[in-house]
Amino acid sequence: MSSENESPLPELPDAIEKLVAAENIEELTRELHSSVRRLTGAHGIALVLRDGDLCHYIDEDAIGSLWKGLKFPMSACISGWSMLKQETVCIPDIRLDTRVPQDLYEDTFVQSLVMTPTGTEPPVGALGAYWGHIYKAPPNVVTVVEELARAVGFSIKRMQSNPP
Repeated sequence: MSSENESPLPELPDAIEKLVAAENIEELTRELHSSVRRLTGAHGIALVLRDGDLCHYIDEDAIGSLWKGLKFPMSACISGWSMLKQETVCIPDIRLDTRVPQDLYEDTFVQSLVMTPTGTEPPVGALGAYWGHIYKAPPNVVTVVEELARAVGFSIKRMQSNPP
């Protein structure tokens, strides 16, 4: 995305098509890497899957290390909050939001985020986009994250229903 005011929506259908067509989780995450940061201007993304009452951070693409491979209680992280409430959350400054576990973020570059559940009910996961500065994501960026999350949810549900 060349500027924060430029609309990424013309490129969105192609990204969604590729996510929905993914045959496995590796292909899905590869497509996420090639689209989410470019379409949103985010400094990082994370794909989180629901694992019982845990959030499993299965993949990330970021300017700095996040939480890849780690699991946290649903009740103790913003991705869990998003899944449990089935709501997108936009946080311009994570230091000012009590839903954000400050200890998990203090060693990361993250200062703001958009976290949205995948588009299934109940959500099978969440997609997070992160910025290294205080940033109020505009509606077009939030829409992009939500639409990509819907495609991810559809693709994961399909993979779970039709294992190889």
